[in-house]
Amino acid sequence: MKMRCLLVDDEAPAIEVLTNYIQATPGLEIAGTCKHALEAFGFLQNHKVDIIFLDIQMPQLDGISFAKTLNQSSNIIFTTAFKDFAFDAFEINAVDFLLKPYSLERFLKAIQKIQNTSSEIESELIKDSLTEKFLFFRADRKMVKIPIDDILYIESIKDYVKVITKDKSVITKQTMASLEDMLPKKNFFRIHRSFFVSLRAIESYNNQSVYIGKQELPIGPLYRNELIEKLKEKN
Repeated sequence: MKMRCLLVDDEAPAIEVLTNYIQATPGLEIAGTCKHALEAFGFLQNHKVDIIFLDIQMPQLDGISFAKTLNQSSNIIFTTAFKDFAFDAFEINAVDFLLKPYSLERFLKAIQKIQNTSSEIESELIKDSLTEKFLFFRADRKMVKIPIDDILYIESIKDYVKVITKDKSVITKQTMASLEDMLPKKNFFRIHRSFFVSLRAIESYNNQSVYIGKQELPIGPLYRNELIEKLKEKN
């Protein structure tokens, strides 16, 4: 039996991201999607689900308040762009708290926390699914899909980050710290407090800088030794 998932979010791009992730994950299926908590309340009167992916800031009734009304034993995974709600989420025994935008890898870690012996999600299948090929970033009021192999480096600009790819750049409101969960660690490395780089994109380097095409990026002292060790391993 597959685990049935209910998606509750008032933003269509967020529903689209969840739909893509669920469809890519063995053992999951979408039971329904709702635009707000009251619609979800009606849906749950007639349908049983195993997992509820629940946004927090929604019209009429927020996700935290809605979760407190639920009687059925569904696993709740909160999805939100606001980390300030994390404490409230875990106070009502949520399985996990996904901070938007989140990667497929982070999504799968949340699924792994759900202990269900009848689940078809086995550890080997999870490992296979971790070979994700893209990430979603919020830009221009939509979620922009960017292939991981296309990313050259990411630069922090105050409260925003600029994702530089082979043929374009995308600016999104996000912190460098949140990128730690999103980026595959085998492919990306933080070389400076303001820069993540694709290790595969580095064409040359010295003790002070790395070079990606014509772009010179600084290496921070705190990251230098570990970066050089990683680059040596690649040789």
